[in-house]
Order: sequence, then C-alpha cells, then structure tokens
Amino acid sequence: MSVVDIGPLADLRHARHSITLSNGKRLVLFRLPKIGQSDTVALPAAESPDSWNYYAMEAECPHAGGPMAEAHIDIENSSYIASCPWHAYDFNVETGESSYGIRACTFPVTIQDERVSIHIAEANHLQLARIDPVSEKVKFKHGSRIEPSDTPTYLDTDSSLCDWCVHILNTSNPEHKIELTTHLFSLFATREQSSSPMRIGADAATPPHEPPRQNLTQVKPGAMPKAGKGGSLKSRIMMLHALANIEQWAIDLAIDIMVRFASFQTSAASEGYSAQPLPRAFFYDWLKVANDEAKHFSLLRARLEELGSHFGALPVHHGLWESAVRTAHDLRARISVIALVHEARGLDVNPMTIEKFRNAKDGESVDALSIIHNDEITHVTTGHRWLTWICQQEGTDPVQVFRGNVQKYFRGVVKGPFNAEARQQAGMDKSYYEDLQGQPWQGEIIAGG
Repeated sequence: MSVVDIGPLADLRHARHSITLSNGKRLVLFRLPKIGQSDTVALPAAESPDSWNYYAMEAECPHAGGPMAEAHIDIENSSYIASCPWHAYDFNVETGESSYGIRACTFPVTIQDERVSIHIAEANHLQLARIDPVSEKVKFKHGSRIEPSDTPTYLDTDSSLCDWCVHILNTSNPEHKIELTTHLFSLFATREQSSSPMRIGADAATPPHEPPRQNLTQVKPGAMPKAGKGGSLKSRIMMLHALANIEQWAIDLAIDIMVRFASFQTSAASEGYSAQPLPRAFFYDWLKVANDEAKHFSLLRARLEELGSHFGALPVHHGLWESAVRTAHDLRARISVIALVHEARGLDVNPMTIEKFRNAKDGESVDALSIIHNDEITHVTTGHRWLTWICQQEGTDPVQVFRGNVQKYFRGVVKGPFNAEARQQAGMDKSYYEDLQGQPWQGEIIAGG
C-alpha cells in the first residue's frame, strides 16, 4: 500500500489534474461538486470542506487507451459517470464499473490536515512525480469594462436552450460570444443535475442564415493571403489569425447544430424501426464542443495579442459556414461534412502546424495548439458517435451514410496525408475516408474547429 501525497487542498482548483507517479503510472484526479449518496457499493469519495468531491482513476481507458482526463462527465443514479472521449465507454468514477462489462481502476482519495492523498493498494513506496492541471481555461479579455455595451446580454432563467443558441449565434462581438457560450454550457450542465433541467425549446427559435461578424474584412477562401512556413513572426501571426477565425466559426457551428436540428427525429422508413427524437445527451455533447471552441478561440486571440497583433487585423473567410449552409437541411449531412470532413482534416494538419511553431521556438503557441489538437480528437469522436447513433436507430451503415453525404454536399476531394492514428482514435478507420471525393472544387479543404 502506498499513500501518495498529492499536495495542499488549496492548490487543487482545476476540475481535473493529470498525475504521474514515481513508477510511471498515470492517473487522473477529478474535482466534482458534491451530489447525493451513490446507490452502489463504492470506494469512499473524499469530501472536502468546500463541498467538492475528489475521485482518482487510471488515466487510460481500459478499452483502447483513450485519455480519461478528457472524459465527458455525467450523473446517473446519483453517481458521476466518466465517458471516454474516443469511443464513449462509460465508467463510474467511484467503482470503475462500466455498462460495457469492463472495469477501470479507481483509487480512494482522502483529505487530512488540508492535504490530499491517493491510496494505491498494489504497490509500495510510490511518490508523486508530476501533477498538471488539465486545461479548461478560457482566456477572457483583461481589464474592467467601462461602457455598459461591453457587457453581454444574458437571457432570463425561463429561456430555453434554443433561445440561448439563437442569442449566441446573433452575437457579433467575439468576447461576448465566448462569455455567453461558456456560461450556457455551465448553466445547462448544472441544471441537468437538478430537478429543473433547461427546456430544449425545439421549433420555438429560428437560427440566423449566417451569424454576424464584428469589424472583420471578409474575402473568399481562395483569396486569403499565404501565411508561409511559420519561420517569421509575421507568418506565425497570419497562421494564428487564420486558426482563430476557424475557431470562432466552430463555436457557431456547434451552437447551430443544436438549435437547427433540435426537432430532428430518426427515420422510421425501415421495417422494425421507429422514429426517435434526439436525447438530451446530444445537446450536452455539442455544448461541450462549443465550450471547447470558445476556449480555443480565446487562447488564439490572447496569443495574437501577446505577439503584438489582434484578431481582426487580417482578412478572414467564411468557408466553413458555406458548408453549414449546404447541409442545413439534414443532420446526417451536417455531421458528415462539418465534423467528419472539416474537423477531421484538422487532425491531419495540426501536428504539422505545431511542428512549425516548435521549430520557431514559439513554446507558448505550441502549448495552445496542442490543447486544441487534443480537444479536436474528441470533437470528431462526438460527430462519429452521433452519426453512428442515428444510423443504429435507422438500420443503416454509418460509413455508407457518411460517404454518400460527402459525395453530395462536400466540395472537393478528401485527400491526405491523413493522420490515421488520430482519426482511428476518433472512431474513423480508413473505410470512411479513402478514395472519397465530393463535388468538383479547386480549392483546399478547410480544416475546421
């Protein structure tokens, strides 16, 4: 038995921490709000004086090694459930039990004299080697607001999810969009744990044809200036600015998919299948994606300012939203083109972009881009999960549904080089994307979100 001292309770203020022990073993420590007593026999969860509970489990999903530090957290039967971002395998954070019949290793956490310890039964003399917070931080603008117009408008408590989504889509100020998006995710997640969850409000709100933008010069995708290879400061600023533009559109795309398709029902055309509405988990998952995209935009916007520029200093394109317009009629097409082509393309190009900044000794940008890349694997996973769910309800093949939609509604060839490992982590094997092309198009594929 080892009792590993993690550190002072006051230092553990992030929702998640990645922990490495002296033998190389990796754990994730969750800090979650106190809920009702679990109905299952469980390892004791340490309760801190400020009513937060701490849970420790192995860092790699026992199914396929997915990063549990990036898990989606839900509540079922008064227990926290962590779902792996790769294939959605779910685990009780106290017992490690899964509905799939496998088990993750969990470890008791205790708090004594304002210090946190993890108990490891199978090894002696272990110590803490490293602890790192898992980034959930959004970088808001610093400084006090002087003008009343600098404060975003918040909706009242009776507003539905769709009301909020339309409000965010119609918000042109990017700082307000960040704040409203992160607020909505927090509000929705909190109310999911209560007796009064937020109404979805399907069919009660109409999204805009295109979200407005503030003080940006728009050009066609093919008219964007070339950013170069990242060797100069000017080149890196151009690359970060282009990525920030994509991330701002990615916020809107994740918000739009919820309100535009809120009343979606699966097809009952096949014998033995009945029409099914979207479950609430669909809206939670896409809100989490939107929250991540707000974080990404804020990181890139802050980095541009640290480098002496600002978002809006260069022209931008609306290419991602053009794909959204072409798929506005069908959720299957929207997921296929936006999440599984544009966003998956990001998985292909991100490592090369990160390497350019690393070669330029720009470590701060590397850190931000690495956070974005890791999150984007989970976003492709989200798209894959929900296209698969729809196909399961309809008795169709998700690979064929995906390829058919890309051939109809995507412009261009889905071409490599592919990051096969990252795509596989997100659930997309080569049957999805090899030898695939959409409508004729001469431009580059936009790497989205």
